[in-house]
Amino acid sequence: MTSLASVGSRRTAQAYSAAMLLSACGDAMGYKNGEWEFCFDGSRLHAAVERMGGLNNLNITLPHFRVSDDTVMHMATAKALIAKATAPDEEQLYLQLAREYCDCMNYMAGRSPGDCTSFSCNDLIDTGGYKIEFNDRGGGCGGAMRSMCIGMVFWQPHQLKRLVSTAVEAGRMTHNHPTGYLGSLASAYFASLALQGQPLEKWGAELLQTALPAAWKYVEETGRDLAENKRHWPYFSTAWANYLRQRGLLDGRGPAQFKQPYGPAERDAFYKVWSSALNWPHWASSCIRCRSSCN
Repeated sequence: MTSLASVGSRRTAQAYSAAMLLSACGDAMGYKNGEWEFCFDGSRLHAAVERMGGLNNLNITLPHFRVSDDTVMHMATAKALIAKATAPDEEQLYLQLAREYCDCMNYMAGRSPGDCTSFSCNDLIDTGGYKIEFNDRGGGCGGAMRSMCIGMVFWQPHQLKRLVSTAVEAGRMTHNHPTGYLGSLASAYFASLALQGQPLEKWGAELLQTALPAAWKYVEETGRDLAENKRHWPYFSTAWANYLRQRGLLDGRGPAQFKQPYGPAERDAFYKVWSSALNWPHWASSCIRCRSSCN
């Protein structure tokens, strides 16, 4: 990970490695070979963790806790950034991202990649490029899950334009729909705010006020699928604004507000408001903007 650290900032290689490792550990824990990721009942999940001795006593090792497609694709993003983040022509990075995403599909046995991601990678293989057609049902979380390291590279405020362009293009390689690729942007942007030391309470407001306008400007400049993007664009920002309003964070100040009691059952009920057409609350808890049927 030394190369990733050198292209992104003066942060140490150890810090980047730790971030990637912790991300993978959380993925493996949440996935649990599909047993926990595909459980729709938060109370059952909490009960299962308690039977295993509680969260602090989980032994995140193989074969019971392997990483999912999320980590495989996150590593693919990191590999492309290491190879091409400093290339003078940004299209070289986008083509490298597409190649890495297509290649990593060879390592997905038992890791449950989403149909939208799998089909889109097949399209990328067929074309040899990094652009796919607009997808009315491409609003899943597959772009968000693999984009944190983009924000670790382009983390400084003056790099916002590069962060936006890279996150948008990385996202719409498989999820060419604003609700999908803006999830990629949110993941990358929040990582950059973390590295800047911005308070967590500000992140959502900063996304609305800074990152999303910059993203729309980029989408307009590229001119791809402009009519379709304009039609579907408002949902993402509206959903985020509504969520932040309910949490008391719309103005970027905290603390976050939670109704009491707020246990697993109450959290499931709340997140179903934001979840996919399948009413899957755990998609919502990790990616509140998702209402499509696939990742």
